Amino acid sequence: MGGTLEYLSGLLGGSGSHGHDHESKKKKRKQLQTVELKVRMDCEGCELKVRSSLSSMKGVESVEINRKQQKVTVVGYVEASKVLKKAQSTGKKAELWPYVPYNLVAQPYVACTYDKRAPPGYVRSAEPAAGYVAASSQLQAGGGRPPGDHLTDMFNDENPNSCSVM
Repeated sequence: MGGTLEYLSGLLGGSGSHGHDHESKKKKRKQLQTVELKVRMDCEGCELKVRSSLSSMKGVESVEINRKQQKVTVVGYVEASKVLKKAQSTGKKAELWPYVPYNLVAQPYVACTYDKRAPPGYVRSAEPAAGYVAASSQLQAGGGRPPGDHLTDMFNDENPNSCSVM
């Protein structure tokens, strides 16, 4: 009877020994991922070096390289941090792919997202939540005024420090 309760509690997520073993097996299994990197490659030799290095990793299913965009796409049962370290071990400058298609960004040509080195149709990835938090904190700090409102105060007649062009 005690073994049956232990088994059932393990199935229901209890702290039985069977359930604990089952949970640890789930955590060890990696999921199929697509990791995109930006790797500086100038020639076929660079491309071959990066491809052979990444292909030799355990769990890698495929490696696609677009040298014109400096983009490497790795598909497999791998972790992004390990793929990045392996790419950096080739001696090439590598980073996680920092770009997103420009049509996915609300304002693609603002200073924090526009990057002239980005491939055509891409802009630098920016977190919209961070901009929203900054704008809302400025709104609260400014007494409920919009963030760009201080610009209109520069030409306000009631402001003693305003610009007097006329």
